[in-house]
Amino acid sequence: MKTFKEIVAEASKNITELMPWDVDERIKENKDLMIVDIREECEFSRFHIRHSMLVPRGILESACEEEYEDAIPDLVNGRDKEIVVICRSGLRSVLGTQMLQIMGFNNVSSMKTGLRGWNDYELPLYDLKHEELDPDDVDEMLNAGFCSTFMHPDRRTIID
Repeated sequence: MKTFKEIVAEASKNITELMPWDVDERIKENKDLMIVDIREECEFSRFHIRHSMLVPRGILESACEEEYEDAIPDLVNGRDKEIVVICRSGLRSVLGTQMLQIMGFNNVSSMKTGLRGWNDYELPLYDLKHEELDPDDVDEMLNAGFCSTFMHPDRRTIID
């Protein structure tokens, strides 16, 4: 049996990873760059990179195929576009990047260190109102844990 970290380490050998400052440069240089955020909706709604596309990891594969109801046209038609996959810490994005490669995406990479690293370098993050957030506030949200506002402390039960 392999652990999550072992699976990620194995997958990372076969993909390209970019540091947050490299992704920031790619955003400035390539206006067609697609930033695919594979976190959950509750994570994305708290903070995200401007113009990133939310595609939760659970629907990533079906979002790339037009015959599924989860299909996202930009992804269905994006196999030749430059794509950077992001998540909170850079682990889920490794697996998402690997899957996109398997599915025929030609220019896809993962952002190493995820949005934690992005925020550490004080690169801008935004809320759903498109307002830029203070990096210290984002750091508090990151330290509070995955969807802490929406989840019971045992992280198994959604609070209504």
